[in-house]
This record gives sequence, C-alpha cells and structure tokens, in this order.
Amino acid sequence: MVDASDLKDEAVRQTGLADFGSDSFNEGLAVLLKSLERQARLNARGEAFVYGRITGYLAQRLQVEDWYRRHPEIDDVPIVAPLIGLGLPRTGSTALSMLWSQDPDIRYLRRWESSQPCPPPSTVVGVDPRVPPDKGEMIGTRYHVPTDTHAPMECHELMALDFKSHIFQSFAQIPAYSEWLVEKADLTTTLAYQRRVMKLLQWGEPARPWRLRCPSHVLWLDAVDAAFPDAKYVMTHRDPTDVILSVADLYADIIGSFTDEIDRPYIGQLNVEHWSLGMDRALQFRSTTAQDRFYDIDFRAMQADPIGEVTGLYSWLGLPVSDEFEQRMQSWWTRAAGEREPSSHADPVAFGIDFAEVRPRFARYVESAAGWTDHQDRSFHGD
Repeated sequence: MVDASDLKDEAVRQTGLADFGSDSFNEGLAVLLKSLERQARLNARGEAFVYGRITGYLAQRLQVEDWYRRHPEIDDVPIVAPLIGLGLPRTGSTALSMLWSQDPDIRYLRRWESSQPCPPPSTVVGVDPRVPPDKGEMIGTRYHVPTDTHAPMECHELMALDFKSHIFQSFAQIPAYSEWLVEKADLTTTLAYQRRVMKLLQWGEPARPWRLRCPSHVLWLDAVDAAFPDAKYVMTHRDPTDVILSVADLYADIIGSFTDEIDRPYIGQLNVEHWSLGMDRALQFRSTTAQDRFYDIDFRAMQADPIGEVTGLYSWLGLPVSDEFEQRMQSWWTRAAGEREPSSHADPVAFGIDFAEVRPRFARYVESAAGWTDHQDRSFHGD
C-alpha cells in the first residue's frame, strides 16, 4: 500500500517546505489511499497519474501555507457574496460559466490556476508558466475540460487540497471512498480551505465578485453555506435521464485509461446514487430560508436564448450587462457553436441503468424544478 507519509515526504522534498497547515486533510487522504489500494485496480499508467496527482495536491497545500506564513495579510482579502453555479452535470452549467467569464468585472477560477493556485497570480511577472501553450492535459480519449486556457473551472481541485472531492472518483473506482465522502465526511473544512485558497488567488488583484461553478456542491450545501454565508446560487436544470448516462460515460472514459478492469455497472450506479442524493439534499436546503438565494435556468431556455438567460440572471443580481460584456458573450457563443462536439450515445444497459427505475429517484426534484423555472418561456419538464 502506498503510505501517506511517503507521499508527504515526496511533497516536502519537491517544495522544501514542511507545514501542511490544519490536519483536516489527513482523514480523507487515508480513506482515499486505502480505497485505491484495495479497490481501484489501477494499471501502471493509473498509478503514475493518480499518486502523482495526490503528491501534487500535497505540494500545493504546502505552498499555500507558506504564502500565508510569509504574508498573513492574505487572510484580510474579502470574499463577498460569490455567485455559485450548481445542479446536475450536463445541464448547461459549463456554457453558463463560459458566458459569465466574458464579464471583465468578475473573478472566476481559471483553468491554469485550478490545480496550481501557487504562486498567487498577482506575484508572477511576465508570462505565467502555468498557462499551457496548447490545449493542455488530455485524460481518457478526449479533453474533459474546456480547451480555452483561461476558461472557468469547477471547484473540484481546490476541494482536493483537503482530500474530500468528487474528482478522485472520476479517476478511479473507489467505492469505499465514495461512500465515505457522501455519508460520513465533514466538508466544512474543505469549503473553508477553498475559501482560503480563493483569498490567495485574489490577493494583490482589484476586488471583483467571484463566480464559481461546481455541480457536486449540491451534496454539501450546508458546508458551502458555512463557508460562504452570503452566497447566491444559480441552478441549472435538465431531465435527469438526459444527463446521468452521459456523466457515467465521461467517468468511464477517464477511469478506463487508468485500469484494465473497468466496471461500468458500478459507475452507472455510483452516479445514480450520488446525483439523486444531491438533488434530495438540494431540495432540503432550498426548503429553508435559502430559497430566495436561488435563480433557476432550464437547459432548453439556455440553448434557445443564452444571452437572454444571462441577462435575466444579472437582472436578478441587480447588475447591468454592459455592451462589451454582451458583445463578448455573443462572440463566444457563435464560436462555441462551431466547435461543439457531437453528443455521445452510450448504451444504458452497459452501465446497468434502467431509466424506468431512475425516474422515481428524481421525481421530487423534477416536480420542484418545474416550479422553479416558471419564470421562463420553456419551463422544465421531466418527460
């Protein structure tokens, strides 16, 4: 079994640093390593990639703490009322985040800083070496991140610094870790650490409101709320049977590169369980006073009038859409339409997915989403 102390020692060797900060990450790291050893069945490529990634996160954590040690004023950077995009994957959230990233007056998590937040971007003189000269890293048989080097990324890698993140189960079949993550793990420290890293990323830059996106936040909204009590949320919606298979296929494409014993029925069931649980938790969170902090967008409305949907969102936020912002959104949408890849058509049987059994698990969510999107011409329907 790969030992946590060996990985930590390697991170220390790479950085010359020794302070990992709070020990909140140790439990997740231990559960992850045990699950990888006993269940993942990684091939040689998988071992090199996954354990290399873990070491990289440990090294970044060391550097985050070193920057705070030398510059404690980083903690004074305000993070005020971020807008957080969430919902099921494949519901138009990527396009939404690409559109709002055209706003020159906001801050978002850029692709090139997502896995390497250190050093703070404001401290780099000249071309930042983290910015890839090409499309960047391919995992699986296709790119699973936007090919634009400055495109917005999800929060998964910042969460991985505390070793409680969905990103690990997209790399390997780790049932014990995945179960622990949604049933027992405390994500309060994870989201608090994400906020800590966001302060570092923003340090030395003009103050701008943050826009974040992470579908899996629906599983831990109480922890998100604890870290960002003044956050507002935009939730995108689509028939779950249109997205679950697609997400499972994405997982399989990545995991299949790192193991010679892929279990598609397990991957299918994992996604059904996690996303149905996520929707149940979102319903519970929204049943409290948090409901008025949500703005909802239906996938079909987004496809039909993307600029109009962003304009509606900004109106709800009490913000104008400048001419420059609108023009940049139009330009991106036109360009993206010409580059869009054809949809994959995975076999639900291969993943053990029976849509007749899946629909009841999302029935309450589908009914609620129809009401949440009533403000749109194309209201959500689950049929």
